[in-house]
Amino acid sequence: MNNKKIMICDDDPGILEVLEMMLEIEGYTVFTESNSTNLIKEINNTLPDLLLMDLWMPVLSGDQLLRTIRGTKELEHLPVIILSASVDGNEIANNAGANGFIAKPFDMDDVSTKIQNILVGV
Repeated sequence: MNNKKIMICDDDPGILEVLEMMLEIEGYTVFTESNSTNLIKEINNTLPDLLLMDLWMPVLSGDQLLRTIRGTKELEHLPVIILSASVDGNEIANNAGANGFIAKPFDMDDVSTKIQNILVGV
């Protein structure tokens, strides 16, 4: 997956650090954003191939952001995987238009496999 860019948005710095480290080891270029209000601007600046995003964040939630992304012509096809510890997170993610869902706490192999499966089609 050389030259593929992944943006991670999560308000938990520990999760950002672990995912960034793992994905960089796998050869991805990784960008992180902890403030959900900056996400759309950062997506436009970095043009990632995939977005990993927490569902529950302060100010703007992941489903609100995903609906904005799906409603923005330049971003509507950006693959998005939602991360959440929420019991109904998968349903919320699907209803908002996510390409995938990963339950927290997550298994690193599961994260890697889901990313690879989505990026194969990009």
